[in-house]
Amino acid sequence: MIRADTVFGASMKVHVLLARLSAVLCAAGLLAATCLAHAAPPIRLALIEGMSGPFGNAGAMVERNLRFAIERVNARGGVKLRDGAHPFELTVFDSKGGVEDSLVQLKAAGDLGIPFVLQGNSSAVASALIDAINKRNAREPGQRMLFFNYSAVDTALTNEQCSFWHFAFDANAAMRMQALTEAIKQDPGIQKVYLLNQDYSFGRQVAGLARQMIGAKRPDVQIVGEQFSPVGRVKDFTPYLARIRAAGADTVVTGSWGNDLTLLVKAAREQGMELKFYTFYGNALGTPAALGEAGVGRVYAVAEWHPNVGGEASDAFYKSFRARYPEARDDYPLLRMSVMIDMIAAALEQAGTTDVTTVARALQNRRIREAPVDAWMRPNDHQMIEPLYVSVMRRAGEPGVKFDNEGSGFGFKTVIALPASKVALPSTCRMARQR
Repeated sequence: MIRADTVFGASMKVHVLLARLSAVLCAAGLLAATCLAHAAPPIRLALIEGMSGPFGNAGAMVERNLRFAIERVNARGGVKLRDGAHPFELTVFDSKGGVEDSLVQLKAAGDLGIPFVLQGNSSAVASALIDAINKRNAREPGQRMLFFNYSAVDTALTNEQCSFWHFAFDANAAMRMQALTEAIKQDPGIQKVYLLNQDYSFGRQVAGLARQMIGAKRPDVQIVGEQFSPVGRVKDFTPYLARIRAAGADTVVTGSWGNDLTLLVKAAREQGMELKFYTFYGNALGTPAALGEAGVGRVYAVAEWHPNVGGEASDAFYKSFRARYPEARDDYPLLRMSVMIDMIAAALEQAGTTDVTTVARALQNRRIREAPVDAWMRPNDHQMIEPLYVSVMRRAGEPGVKFDNEGSGFGFKTVIALPASKVALPSTCRMARQR
């Protein structure tokens, strides 16, 4: 499924009325910057993501964040190239979360001449897209594409599979585990850890990293069990939790995401299990509401930002997102997606063109240091380097918990803030540079 929407289209009627009003104002010489941006052809971005199926809610969350970021760029006049200002335009391609469907949608985006591809909610899909784009760009140098990855964090993507045509805007799995195990290192209550992850390359990588890093930082902690669940297919996690209970675990470490994570923590709550969850994504997509009071002091998450980081700039970003998406169920802003869109816009303006090779050169080594952002696109592997926060679920209104999640009455409080230098792990990337 392809859904081509302009970023301002809430409904067709409203869109038509706004277009007519804009035309009148432009004809009158008003709104000059906006008129200039929208007179030029748009810079097209293809979002290839699972918008239906078991992880459709995660796809919808991505789209909201991207539209929020794109609207902000367009509101300030769009992207200024040599021939004038151009708006961003997002076209959504529903991959249903599958590798083969994603490759079909990549071809559809290429057939439409869209040069910039965005994806993230599966490392397996990201790996396939990198390979396909590498081959396409070698085969059709006049129709090259760039891949902007906002969430796929398999370390291979910026190590052995690194590509000049791929940029990773989320901390990879090793960087996230580095931060998470720093928090585990400081938690004396952890004695027995169970590893439960989704059964694909990323989940197995998370388990391996957890064993390695917990062993190095907390040799007194026992890893008492390990399981892998099929991605998006488990409806009842009771059998998995039974094994966790039998192993005597006090803590679960997991990189699971989407409904798999939500169903896991919901089942743990229903069974009254006294577990801590050290997660990659425990602050996301309904999880705090599913846990409720049982999650307080027990659910930990790692991210590049969360609403209670604090400071005027951070609060302003969060409030702006909530004003755009006021429904409680939509309350999951991701700062890195706005950073990604801003970095792409800046790289395009430096390049002065949409030529993907020129844009890629302008994007690598780009930095943003403007509160609440401190981000650097490392040039040797195209991996974003940024601070990471580990936070714990608490009741809203407690010290350090100004904002809750999804109207649940529960938010996250920073436990440890790690500077970029502490999480910028070495890369084995040997990238083939492009002229």
